[in-house]
Amino acid sequence: MQEMPPSHPFDDDKLKEECGVFGVVGVKDAANFVALGLHALQHRGQEAGGIVSHDPEQGFNSARRFGYVRDNFTKASLMETLPGPVSIGHVRYSTAGSKGQTAIRDVQPFFGEFSMGGAAIAHNGNITNANALRKELIERGSIFQSSSDSECIIHLMARSLQRNIPERMKDALRRVEGAFSIVAMTRTKLIGVRDPLGVRPLVLGKIADGYALSSETCALDIIGAEFVREIEPGEMVVITEHGVESFHPFEKKKSRFCIFEHVYFSRPDSILGGRSVYETRRQIGVELARETPVDADLVCPVPDSGTPAAIGFSQESGIPYAMGIIRNQYMGRTFIEPTEQIRNMGVRLKLNVNRALIKGKRVILVDDSVVRGTTSRKIKEMILDAGAAEVHFRIASPPTMWPCFYGVDTPERDKLLAAQMSEDEMCAYLGVDSLKFISLDGLYRAAGEAKGRDPKSPAYCDACFSGEYPVAPSDKIEAGFQLKAAE
Repeated sequence: MQEMPPSHPFDDDKLKEECGVFGVVGVKDAANFVALGLHALQHRGQEAGGIVSHDPEQGFNSARRFGYVRDNFTKASLMETLPGPVSIGHVRYSTAGSKGQTAIRDVQPFFGEFSMGGAAIAHNGNITNANALRKELIERGSIFQSSSDSECIIHLMARSLQRNIPERMKDALRRVEGAFSIVAMTRTKLIGVRDPLGVRPLVLGKIADGYALSSETCALDIIGAEFVREIEPGEMVVITEHGVESFHPFEKKKSRFCIFEHVYFSRPDSILGGRSVYETRRQIGVELARETPVDADLVCPVPDSGTPAAIGFSQESGIPYAMGIIRNQYMGRTFIEPTEQIRNMGVRLKLNVNRALIKGKRVILVDDSVVRGTTSRKIKEMILDAGAAEVHFRIASPPTMWPCFYGVDTPERDKLLAAQMSEDEMCAYLGVDSLKFISLDGLYRAAGEAKGRDPKSPAYCDACFSGEYPVAPSDKIEAGFQLKAAE
């Protein structure tokens, strides 16, 4: 069995997006384009990846592998087994399904053979009623091959009485709760669907005589595709070599796109909702500087996700920006940590302090979030060990107080530092001179909502900050999860 990338102490204290999806139709050797697209989406999932293609002569072919795209889907010997003009792919970081050692059976895309032909499906998000659906389907005779919530969609499609695969998918998804952005394929069609709230991203691109679907625009760039538009919340597109058909099979609802895509998940060179992710993050830093000023000598990002916000903070405050922490870009998955003594140096293997720059300075550290707080404490110790006079943390998101159930790997609530401590208590726990988070209104302003957050009708899903879940996490509630008490 091929090894997966090991977890790292620095990365273990970050929220992780579940996965990324990509699909192409209407071009020769579509799987090669899919592999490139998945490489651009690698930040959305590093555990495993898979590609399915269809060729008129060879039929459906698939490959699923553990590890990075670059280590698997760049090999000619493998890609030659995935011919054809239509293909979809998926990169994975598990939230639903098995934890720890990922099973190959959980790696998407999933494939099903129906009476009218085969279909493959790849899913980004999380089905919040998957346990109830799975129980019902098993009682009715379905045999599951994986522990993934996404497999429920295949079984629901198999039980549908609709006449073709797009109609069966509509039928199946009307039973599903939660968040989903899906790419699927038949022998000749590429299909894309977003849930009615549009929680997770999905975009459409044009390449030569074909089309592409992607979680982010940055993956369209890498294959030379032209960005056409975002798939709308609640929309299904069915794409062939002849063009794009659009359907709206769900009850229309107000969009609640995940605001944390702007803060951390998406690549800074992507476009979300017509806005540059980089510019939104820079503007978060501007809002932070306005809301939480502090007298200091340097503004330093915690690489890499804190960089745009640190630039914005510096520009607004007038305090010089500096690379006080350097990230080791070559901390690859093959590094071996042979002893506990070495493992305890984990953060230092990933990050190192620019001592000559930091010594004697009052330093503002800008990071995207504080989850458990373990990495923040280690970074603070490194900065002080380098001779900093003061350390001030400024965080480019509000306190993360609630777990996400829509496709983001979040610790249980009792493991979230902000759910257990006040801001002052967190400051003392981290041992820093000050700690401030951007307000929810400030985050909304940075994301383009000039008046901040409308509490009666928020423009985004911000449940991880507010505790207000736009779709009830029914499986979790049944298991005992307590929703936020009504105010």
